[in-house]
Amino acid sequence: MFKFVIKGGKELKGKVKVSGSKNASLPILFASILSGELELANVPQLRDVDTTCKILSHMGLNVEREKKTVKVSGEVKKAEAPYELVKMMRASILALGPLVARYRRAVVSLPGGCAIGLRPVDLHLKGLEKLGARIEVKHGYVIAEAPEGLRGADITLDFPTVGGTENLMMAATLAKGKTVIRNAAKEPEIVDLARALREMGAEIEGEGTDTIEIKGKAELRGATYRVMADRIEAGTFLAAVGTAGGEVEIEDFPYESLTAVIEKFSEAGLKIERLGEKRVRVKKVGALKGTDITTAPYPGFPTDMQAQFMAAMCLAEGVSVIKETIFENRFMHALELQRLGADIKIDGNTVVVKGVEKLYGAKVTATDLRASASLVIAGLAAENTTEVYRIYHLDRGYEKMEEKLRALGAEIERVKSELNY
Repeated sequence: MFKFVIKGGKELKGKVKVSGSKNASLPILFASILSGELELANVPQLRDVDTTCKILSHMGLNVEREKKTVKVSGEVKKAEAPYELVKMMRASILALGPLVARYRRAVVSLPGGCAIGLRPVDLHLKGLEKLGARIEVKHGYVIAEAPEGLRGADITLDFPTVGGTENLMMAATLAKGKTVIRNAAKEPEIVDLARALREMGAEIEGEGTDTIEIKGKAELRGATYRVMADRIEAGTFLAAVGTAGGEVEIEDFPYESLTAVIEKFSEAGLKIERLGEKRVRVKKVGALKGTDITTAPYPGFPTDMQAQFMAAMCLAEGVSVIKETIFENRFMHALELQRLGADIKIDGNTVVVKGVEKLYGAKVTATDLRASASLVIAGLAAENTTEVYRIYHLDRGYEKMEEKLRALGAEIERVKSELNY
């Protein structure tokens, strides 16, 4: 196991490039099950991508990786995703829809991943039942069968779940007839998946709105696609500069998909200048000021940026109120930030942050992917040395984070942990 050792107090300066999106790459890779052939470019080198490739290989597909390109080909020989792999990543449930759509049977373990709340998969299962699948949950596995194939249906989601929308979109591409998904998630990653599916020959309309329509096809074809830039990584760099200070030019910055985050950091006093379609310059001039946020489904402030924004507010002047409306257990990083000297009070789904003059280095433990990023960000600004344990969480969603930060002037090293985690 490894940890990060961070010597804080260094301002960030220079240029950094945003990697491909984790949250877009994973569903598109699982969509390769539908066609049996996909070449996906700009794929980040992450643990979650590794896990997805292992699951596809376990099914019998040929998976080749060369730097940032993944090629998938062949036919599924074993329509299952086992616990040993699925326990490492919640997104594994996205194998369910494509498998039952094309192969009419799927056996997928109930998922694992970050401990940030229940995140039930019942909306996925209800939607697949509407499409004609028979669903049974037995011994920790979801067994889905559709001997006669799936059929189009009108589905209204109880909540605009991203994973549920993606699973049903993929399943519907091979269902007989027309499917309408109402109260669908609108996230940019949904749009990216729809574009990739269209490259495979799927007929999809309405992605990015709350109503998506899909006309099922008998089969899909192979495709080549380039995944979008990671908006959460881009937002994390905004938070890093807002916390540590300095001036950084960010390349491959997905501006249009980050407007809520940009608005809140700008409100806090961070200077964000758009240099072109895919570049911004971010600069910190003086202390930020306390700013309130409430997480919400897209286009609202993303829950995946809540922890990083909280880290920046720990050093802001005044008081910030942060309300989490998506996941019920996503403030575990607040307790670790307190170890660095942050003044944070938790009341249910709301956190009140009173900015302090300084943070101080300490040993802290990451509890989930975005929590790990918030602790790294705080460590960049803390006096003396901060050690961040369980950075395997961060490796699930950030490509070579320490290398990118070092290139900007941060003092951060990945070293072996003396603890067994």
